[in-house]
Amino acid sequence: MRHIREHLESFAPLSDHDWFVFKSKLVFQDYPKNSVILKQGTTENYLSFIESGVVRLYIPKIDNDLTFGFVFAQSFVSAYDSFLTQTPCVYQIQSITQTKLWRISYPDLQTIYRETAIGNEIGRKNAENLFLIKSKRELALLNKSAKERYLELFTERPELIREIPLKHIASYIGITPQALSRIRRQIS
Repeated sequence: MRHIREHLESFAPLSDHDWFVFKSKLVFQDYPKNSVILKQGTTENYLSFIESGVVRLYIPKIDNDLTFGFVFAQSFVSAYDSFLTQTPCVYQIQSITQTKLWRISYPDLQTIYRETAIGNEIGRKNAENLFLIKSKRELALLNKSAKERYLELFTERPELIREIPLKHIASYIGITPQALSRIRRQIS
């Protein structure tokens, strides 16, 4: 739990009282590799902090899933749009590796917003951070070649290459696995 507090305090200082309220609402869950954490068509009820592991966000398809996000340890993960609106999700969340999560439910997060001095600020700053990550990805898809997106991904997140199957990486950068193989041959 220490990592959760450190992560929250990267947004704003957290009093012992506020931390006590927050941690009292957390529930631990452990997911084996390749587990569906959230199934398409269900409503996201949790904001989760990844203690360890890697998850992906994707739209399941018969031929090839469409991966649009990866989230790593020491970060929050959620189908945030479904969580905020409390409506069914149009994509899934899956553990790529064994994944340990600390989860807080939607009603409990609303309690934290009401009962702590810093909850709203942390929530806002976390939402802003998620927006910046999403905007960066969208701009890269519009402005960069597949090779540039792969090189940027490889430079910024080398753990992707070690922990994530190449078919998911190819889908994430918007190309086929065969095109990714060609790019990898060109740069090696």
